[in-house]
Parts: sequence; C-alpha cells; structure tokens
Amino acid sequence: MLNEFKAFALRGNVMDLAIGVIIGAAFGKIVESLVADVIMPIVGAITGGLDFSNYYTGLSSAVTAGSLVEAKKQGAVLAWGNFLTISVNFIIIAFILFLVVRALNSMKKKEAAAAPAEAPAPARSEVLLEEIRDLLSRK
Repeated sequence: MLNEFKAFALRGNVMDLAIGVIIGAAFGKIVESLVADVIMPIVGAITGGLDFSNYYTGLSSAVTAGSLVEAKKQGAVLAWGNFLTISVNFIIIAFILFLVVRALNSMKKKEAAAAPAEAPAPARSEVLLEEIRDLLSRK
C-alpha cells in the first residue's frame, strides 16, 4: 500500500499540481502586495488620500469607531473597502492568468503548425490489395 501511495504521489500530474498550488499561493501574495502597497495608495492619492481598506458601513448604531479594526470590535460591519481591494486583487490575478493561458495556447498552436503532418496509414483493404499484387507479380 505504501508503494502504491508513493507511485501515486510521485506521478507527474500530482507533482505538477502541487508545484502549481505553491507557485499560485506565492503569486497571490505578490499580487496582494502589489494592490495593497502600490495600486491602492496611488488610487488613494488620486482621490484625495482615501484609504479604501478602512472603509466600512456599520450595520448597527453601536458602531462608532473610526477604523475598521475598532468597528469590528463594536459590532457587525460591512467592510466594503476591503472587499474592493480584494476585488482588485482578483481582477489582476485573473487577467495575468488569462495572459499566461493565452500565451501557452499560442505556443501550442505554433508547435502544432511546425510539426510535419504524418501521412495517414493506408486502409486495410489497400494493404491487402498490395499484398495480393506483390504475390501475383512473384508468380
């Protein structure tokens, strides 16, 4: 049973998937930092110093805090600024993945076009007719 598990775990598809998940998680953190540390501050500067990560709407009258962290301690809040930031993260990741898949598909098409087309194998009846012709020519 252990050998079967090793064979399964070390098979190409499983290892490729594991590597993809690890790289995807690291890439997600890079994009998260790009959005939080580069894009959203620029957007905030353009819009007059707005910090979208702290924007929220209190869902009860008990929520009176000035920051999202404190507001969550006071009660239920709708953290729409954080949602906006995460949505920008998603759009960037989805767009980059679209570009990667598009590039891979383009490379596959080029490889398929560059590969010479193999002649189709003759039909079984043609092979038999050729064998009969060869036998008759020998007699």
